[in-house]
Amino acid sequence: MLACLGLAGVAQTAAATGRSHGGTTTTTSASTPTGGSSTAGTGGAGVSAPPSAPSTPAHPTVPGVTAQIIHGIAYAPALAPKQVQEIIWAGNQIRRKPYVLGGGHGVWRDAGYDCSGSVSYVLHAAGMIKTSMDSGQFESWGDSGLGQWVTVFANPGHAFLEVAGIRMDTSSEGDRTPVAGTGPRWHSLLRSTGAFQSRHPTGF
Repeated sequence: MLACLGLAGVAQTAAATGRSHGGTTTTTSASTPTGGSSTAGTGGAGVSAPPSAPSTPAHPTVPGVTAQIIHGIAYAPALAPKQVQEIIWAGNQIRRKPYVLGGGHGVWRDAGYDCSGSVSYVLHAAGMIKTSMDSGQFESWGDSGLGQWVTVFANPGHAFLEVAGIRMDTSSEGDRTPVAGTGPRWHSLLRSTGAFQSRHPTGF
């Protein structure tokens, strides 16, 4: 599991793969997003969703179907399914935690998280898994290929998750402007994920 901090680097040299489940644009602007009904963006286009709710500090949202990262906090798309929003809001709860080998595997609320522990945490918050999983287990989890909203990328040494156009990862590999800290953080999408198995929850 120590490879979680480094093995994501192989993704940069592998062949790039397309994304059908999210946009590739995030922002760090200081604009104040609110819930809305815009359908702009690419993540989850064509998927019906419940009516949008107002943005709140605990459950921040932006209009449309693509998430945004603003000052390190992820804002869920207002038109995304509820489970997708719950993944993003759960990621915000652990986004300042440090990297801890084995973190998130013994208890859900832990002092820190490793790569697969953080992926497990957010999927559990959305009701998509019942027990934590390691990166090897995620290689065969769910359905094969890219999801429209959620995709887990895994290999024997690392796992991370992309949701609605942003990435939850313990590695900053591939970032133009690396995020501070070693634990789970929000990032822009990787340009290449060819070294990983791509899996997604059924229906997402």
